[in-house]
Amino acid sequence: MAQLGHVMVKPSHEGSSIGMAEANNAEELAQALESAFKFDDEVLVEQWLSGREFTVSILADKALPVIEMRTPSGFYDYQAKYQSSTTEYYCPADLSAAQTAQLQEMAEQAFNLVGAKGWGRVDAMQGADGEFYLLEVNTVPGMTEKSLVPMAAKATGVDFTALVVKILEQTL
Repeated sequence: MAQLGHVMVKPSHEGSSIGMAEANNAEELAQALESAFKFDDEVLVEQWLSGREFTVSILADKALPVIEMRTPSGFYDYQAKYQSSTTEYYCPADLSAAQTAQLQEMAEQAFNLVGAKGWGRVDAMQGADGEFYLLEVNTVPGMTEKSLVPMAAKATGVDFTALVVKILEQTL
């Protein structure tokens, strides 16, 4: 029997890390798949990445400042996003100018490649090898005043109301 590596299982169409689970062996994989299939009929099984977690918000098809999320839990999951008081956000992220530009360019390219328009978010990780790995393009990211897109917009001087107006202007 083939050895199972460390993997992440997630429903293909869910958001907010709902239904995601890590698996290290066949039993955990079976449990993670069973759980994920409760939320979607398509499930992704991805190689586990350890490293720093980032997100790049897109507004008017251009990347905003990179945000880094740090959590003491294993990954930036639902609890870290919505329930934890220990999750930390760094905007702009502590990256070199070259790394920031690289990640923003990758995010813009991914956003365009999937046919997204206007605004959204691209999530990424920096692996132990220093390389950036794109996790997903989110075309319907959270939009509360505490969400990541408004956080990145605020870093550029765009408050929540102005952000909402900019997004609405793109739909007309």
